[in-house]
Amino acid sequence: MKRIVVIGALATALAAALPAVAATPVFKGTVGPGFTISMVSKPKVAGLTKIVINDKANNHNFHLTGPGVNVKTSVSAIGTKAFIVRLKKGTYKFVCDPHLFMKGSFTIR
Repeated sequence: MKRIVVIGALATALAAALPAVAATPVFKGTVGPGFTISMVSKPKVAGLTKIVINDKANNHNFHLTGPGVNVKTSVSAIGTKAFIVRLKKGTYKFVCDPHLFMKGSFTIR
């Protein structure tokens, strides 16, 4: 019984001493159908970020570039693709490579 109390006290002390770990923020984007590309909401803060793209067309892709980031979905693929990226201060652009008029951007300050 004494061991259980000591282990429980130790676990409580460790939990209090360790900083809280924030969950990785998730931002969603969509490309297609038709000639559309967008992000539901756009990141504003630097750090580790998960970008989830819903690619709804086999003639488009979602290509994200910016400081230290260059990720994209396949033009022929349809489905959901997730990327974990480390965003830094600067401007990020997303575009459909076959249709360069389909584009957007966001800025990390």
